[in-house]
Amino acid sequence: MLIQITLGTLLILATIVIAALGFWMGETLITRVSPWLIRRPHAPKLALVLIGAVLVVLGVLTVSVWLWAFAFLNLGVFSTLEPAAYFSLVAFTTLGFGDILLPIEWRILGGMAAANGLLNIGLYTALLVEALRRVRTEQGRGVVDDR
Repeated sequence: MLIQITLGTLLILATIVIAALGFWMGETLITRVSPWLIRRPHAPKLALVLIGAVLVVLGVLTVSVWLWAFAFLNLGVFSTLEPAAYFSLVAFTTLGFGDILLPIEWRILGGMAAANGLLNIGLYTALLVEALRRVRTEQGRGVVDDR
């Protein structure tokens, strides 16, 4: 049990670092293109920011799921990559279909993968809202400065 908790904790920390790097990349990009974003027209640029933020979120989610899948594979929980990736995605997104189960000696990791996904989905939602809020606020300031 202690090994599962330790491994699960390390995987959760790794996915948080991955998410932080993705958020940092998105923030850096928004900062660099900010002068262009605040010029009119605003709506298409806001849509581009949303698309970019969603792509960052999907990238971070994909890397996190693959990290869990390879961990399950390397631990010998699954013998091939397909069920490891499938289980990781189902657990990480908290779908919990239950058609593939972990062996009893590894089942705590399944719960930790689900908790990790739940935590990260909240972080991703915050990223999307913050990216749009920041750009919209700067666009509003840019309009005021144009007058």
